[in-house]
Amino acid sequence: MHFSLSNAPEREASQFLGFAGNVIDRQSEKRSDDSARLALAEPGARLLLIGAGRLVLDFSTGAASPYFTVAAAEAIGIQPDAAILLGRADDVAMLAVPVAVEPETLPEHLKAVDFRSILTQGLIDGAGLGAMAQGAALLAWHATHRFCGRCGGPTEMRAGGYKRRCTSCGAEHFPRTDPVAIMLTVSGDRCLMGRGRHFAPGVYSALAGFIEPGETIEAAVRRETLEESGIRLGRVVYHSSQPWPFPYSLMIGCYGEALNEDIVPDTAELEDCRWFSRAEVLQMLDGTHPGELRVPPPHAIAHQLIHAWAKTLNEIPD
Repeated sequence: MHFSLSNAPEREASQFLGFAGNVIDRQSEKRSDDSARLALAEPGARLLLIGAGRLVLDFSTGAASPYFTVAAAEAIGIQPDAAILLGRADDVAMLAVPVAVEPETLPEHLKAVDFRSILTQGLIDGAGLGAMAQGAALLAWHATHRFCGRCGGPTEMRAGGYKRRCTSCGAEHFPRTDPVAIMLTVSGDRCLMGRGRHFAPGVYSALAGFIEPGETIEAAVRRETLEESGIRLGRVVYHSSQPWPFPYSLMIGCYGEALNEDIVPDTAELEDCRWFSRAEVLQMLDGTHPGELRVPPPHAIAHQLIHAWAKTLNEIPD
């Protein structure tokens, strides 16, 4: 097979997804232990205030802004010692800081809004969503790694928030990302979708599952599809990925080529699982399905996979 990028799209599919628009220069090779403290001292520093799965937004100018000056953040009650340096955007230091505020105690022009609502309501732009995902994931990791997994001793933040070091045994711990495979299985002019028990009424989506240690993405796609639906896969092709800060996952989207069509669903995981024709999927995408069935919203990677197959792909790409 001849490999060429000549026909590749100008924009990667991932760039159309929620939380994937981060433009921050992370400067990963320049992080010192005092980099966050030094960044907080910069007059132009901008802070994202995050706590309990919410981001504080400033509506004082009408539109929502996720960025605060150090002075404005201090007035709310930040924890400066726990600030994380995300990097720089347009040469401005960008930090994420944990806050412990009750939404109802905030001034009228400030609101603490949960991450999903910010995404689904389009309250901030793609760059802001990307910065929020980065900050939320890091702060969630710090909150659950205050003690050493080797000896149980307390750990302290280092490298501007990108490392924790045990004060007892000296072990170093680094932020984690949990990879999740999400896959749309196709067979000719049909695709396989399922319904989780927690899904909104009428919604069907691509199957998904965590990638396990020592497992390739392709192997995880095949394993999860077989476990959840009884469908064996041949070729597996990568499509796109999406940061997912709940709490710190990376969704890895793929297509799988079905080798059989007889479904044996895992009823412990799925409420329903079945084949859908391309025509039916197009109705679900356009909101005209006679049974009022739907697919996930456009910001989700599952939508991107389904949409690309239904409206663009005639077969799995090489």
